[in-house]
Amino acid sequence: MALLDLRLRELLDEIAAEGRTPGGGSAAALVTAIAAGLLAKVARSSGDTWPEAAGIAAQAECLRDRATPLAQAVAEQYEAALRARAETGDEQGERRDFALGRAYAKAAEPPLQIARAANDVAQLAIGVAESGNPALRADAVTAALLAAAAAGSAAELVAVNLTASAGDSRVLEAAKLAEEAARAAETARAVRE
Repeated sequence: MALLDLRLRELLDEIAAEGRTPGGGSAAALVTAIAAGLLAKVARSSGDTWPEAAGIAAQAECLRDRATPLAQAVAEQYEAALRARAETGDEQGERRDFALGRAYAKAAEPPLQIARAANDVAQLAIGVAESGNPALRADAVTAALLAAAAAGSAAELVAVNLTASAGDSRVLEAAKLAEEAARAAETARAVRE
């Protein structure tokens, strides 16, 4: 099923339905894309007073385009990992461990990409909150908060998929990205105060 081809209500129903996917990863990707869209909106409405607004809007659109397809990718890779687990069944040994490890490592890649994109959105939100249209500053702050939540959620999924490797560089990177995004959201929030 192509998630991005669904109407909003259908997508929400799919997320709420029984089954493993679409789940938290798809939601995090879509939240990241929505946050980037909010930044594009604020930047576009700031062109009269902010010379960099058009460039910032373009950056936000690129981030939205980067995050959006990850909603499908994260569901597909996780489903592939679940199929690999089912196919190995009761099999034991190194071959099974290798096959599952490889499948779950692939499943960790889309959430890591989501964390990267979400952190980039949160970082961009600081400048938008500072220089964008003051009447829409709350939208920039909301974008930062949404992106931080998405980065944290994606980091959790990376850790879950790579649970046997807590010290894995991807787990550490995702956690760092989530922390950076959270700090950026607080910085953006402080602009309005």
